[in-house]
Amino acid sequence: MRLAKFLAEAGIASRRKAEELISAGRITVNGEKVTSQGFKILPEQDRVFFDDKEVLSDKKVYFILNKPKGYICSLKDEFSRPLVIELVKDCPEKIFPVGRLDLDTEGLLLLTNDGDFAQMIIHPRNGIVRKYEALVAGQLTEGAMDELETGIELEDGFAKAKAIKLIKQYKGKSRLIIEIHIGKKRIVRRMLKKVGFPVLTLKRIGLGKLTLAGLRPGEYRELTPAEIESLRILASLRPDKES
Repeated sequence: MRLAKFLAEAGIASRRKAEELISAGRITVNGEKVTSQGFKILPEQDRVFFDDKEVLSDKKVYFILNKPKGYICSLKDEFSRPLVIELVKDCPEKIFPVGRLDLDTEGLLLLTNDGDFAQMIIHPRNGIVRKYEALVAGQLTEGAMDELETGIELEDGFAKAKAIKLIKQYKGKSRLIIEIHIGKKRIVRRMLKKVGFPVLTLKRIGLGKLTLAGLRPGEYRELTPAEIESLRILASLRPDKES
């Protein structure tokens, strides 16, 4: 990208004014003063400064991450625990997690610097489905699954599963898939505990049409334009609000 265009898109000045700033020697790239017009940079790699203040691109970025256990979905932590944003390397933009997975929950997490996009994903009225795989204590019953799909009362309101499927039962344990529309704090854990089956392990495996295919724990990639658009389409459909 041409340096003048980068400066204009970052809101420093118009393209013409940015060219004047370059000519005046007020712009440095990777510590070197740049005065020639037409100079090109790699926004994802090069560091650009205007009068000794770093210029950050307002480029919108969107990542999908396979969150490992033990990471915090926050921008800082008073106990110095590892943060999910630290897993996304070489990203000059200041990103943040879209919603939260708790410390012990693994799986699909989006990160972005687009606040409108994040709000679109997490707002319950848009009904974007979250899919989880859970291992619970006890032999999951048909009655408990029916109760979850019908809906239960929690301390912060009514909650129901869009769908629930038993995968396998072990001695004293059950593995299941549960789909929900909302992302309230620890909602899946609280729902399953309410019906008598506390969660032992939990992993988010789907969000809308997104899956973790090809991503091992700790790995990430950028969303494709088609994937971003698919989420926008799902949100625009706005199904009847379900908790």
